[in-house]
Amino acid sequence: MELPDLSAERNEATAIIKKLLFATKNMARPAATEIVQEFGRDPFLVLVSCILSLRTKDTVSLPASQRLFKRAKTPQDLLKISLNELAAIIYPVGFYKNKAKNLHEISRDLLARFNGQVPSTETDLLSFKGIGRKTANLVLGEGFGIPAICVDTHVHRISNRLGLVVTTTPEETEFALKKILPKDSWTEFNRLLVMWGQNICVPISPFCSKCAVFDQCKRVGVTRSR
Repeated sequence: MELPDLSAERNEATAIIKKLLFATKNMARPAATEIVQEFGRDPFLVLVSCILSLRTKDTVSLPASQRLFKRAKTPQDLLKISLNELAAIIYPVGFYKNKAKNLHEISRDLLARFNGQVPSTETDLLSFKGIGRKTANLVLGEGFGIPAICVDTHVHRISNRLGLVVTTTPEETEFALKKILPKDSWTEFNRLLVMWGQNICVPISPFCSKCAVFDQCKRVGVTRSR
């Protein structure tokens, strides 16, 4: 069976990446990127910060991660903090009590199965309760430097809005993007679209008048813009 020719889509995606690299130069980096810059490339810290960021804005989750990492940077240290105190440290991230429990469970599982070390394969990461594809791919990309496409709400929304993909779920978006994005830009693509989604291509009434890739955007689903 002959594979479809995706060269046009690849060229389009590459051009968009180049423009966004320039347009996002002065924007605040995503939380996971900030954690790596501040604490170094530590897969456990990236994992914890990602869990705290789920359904929570970076402006809330990043300070929570920084507070927590003053107390604990390893699964062993994290388990020394009681659930009540852990919940208080990470408050007000969304679902902070559930996330405190989840962090304890993951830390225990890491110690029991991987000697306290975060595994570097997608299969092993997905074997943990509470770790889905988004978190696993972020840990691979930011924590290990392994090419991976982390598809969060921004990546899913903007990729479809641009017309790069036509998908209905983040998982479909991930696999569709893998076919058209250069592998060495997989991790960077998440960073770029998170920044663009937080500042320009917002969910409702995006700032199309300020968009660096407006000429290439199909504006799928956009009914109102600024």
